Amino acid sequence: MTRLGKMPSDWAKELAPVLESENFKQFEDFIIQAYKKGPVYPDQNHIYAAFEHTPFDQVKVVILGQDPYHQPGQAHGLSFSVNKGVKIPPSLRNIYKELRSDLDIQPASHGDLRQWADQGVLLLNAVLTVPDSSANAHKGKGWEVLTDAAISALNQAREPIVFILWGNSAKAKATLIDENKHYILSSAHPSPLSATRGFFGTKPFSKANELLEKSGRTPIDWQVSE
Repeated sequence: MTRLGKMPSDWAKELAPVLESENFKQFEDFIIQAYKKGPVYPDQNHIYAAFEHTPFDQVKVVILGQDPYHQPGQAHGLSFSVNKGVKIPPSLRNIYKELRSDLDIQPASHGDLRQWADQGVLLLNAVLTVPDSSANAHKGKGWEVLTDAAISALNQAREPIVFILWGNSAKAKATLIDENKHYILSSAHPSPLSATRGFFGTKPFSKANELLEKSGRTPIDWQVSE
């Protein structure tokens, strides 16, 4: 159904109207050509890693980012996350600072957030690919149609979901979310450019867990183990 990596069947079913459209097939051609010219991140096999790690019917929290890290070896398909052994990027360092301030959780020495994803935290970017050293270069090319569809599909879920929207690209998705059924926690982006202007002190992790428990859902263990 997609030529750009492994889209799990549960998400493929939800996103079929987009994935099977002629416009998206043309967009796939554009992205395939971008990879041929390269480098583009993440690796093509990991474009849909967020969907692979967090099945549709298990999503409890969505952390929405802008686009993948744009330096070699960083992006692996989960927003804000990097593989073990990769230097922790500044945005994630600030996320860890807020986690420590919020829940008194000692930050891990690495930036691999798959433990969050495996508990039902969808680590999704608004745009799923980026050329080397060209942040947001694939914005407005076609990914937003797919990620909007993902948010809209989650909006139809019966169980309440907490949407954590960091930065303007993420906040723009708020119009797709029914706040009578779900919850939105929005703030400035955790990047060094904006973290001091409305990210630090927002306590998104404890607030998300309070909302999950209020809804009768199991809270997230935000501790990232070594």
